[in-house]
Amino acid sequence: MSALVVITTVGNEEQANEIARALVCRRQAACVNIVPGLKSVYRWQGKVCRDTEFMLIIKTRESEYSEVEATIRELHSYELPEILGFAVGKGEPEFLGWIGASLDKSLGGCPSDDEDEEPILALDETNY
Repeated sequence: MSALVVITTVGNEEQANEIARALVCRRQAACVNIVPGLKSVYRWQGKVCRDTEFMLIIKTRESEYSEVEATIRELHSYELPEILGFAVGKGEPEFLGWIGASLDKSLGGCPSDDEDEEPILALDETNY
């Protein structure tokens, strides 16, 4: 399995959560870290801009990249979203195996919004 890390930035926490949930529920990503408070300085349409953003760090595999990109484009509000993929050269073998196992689409996704969701576990309640 060829692991891949994809990053994108969004303008608000609601969109960060929406994209992260969609990627994990669709089994396109094993995990998405949401990093708040990112300060971005960039040039856009001839102006230098500064914004506060949220960065999403998406753990997936290379074979899922097209689907990950499509989901980000579907849910992203920016005219030109940042979508960058980086191949993982090395990684802890069991963690890399977990990424692959988490993307098994035959296991289904998340319940619909109408159904009760499973509670999100605190870090100390998981089996990492």
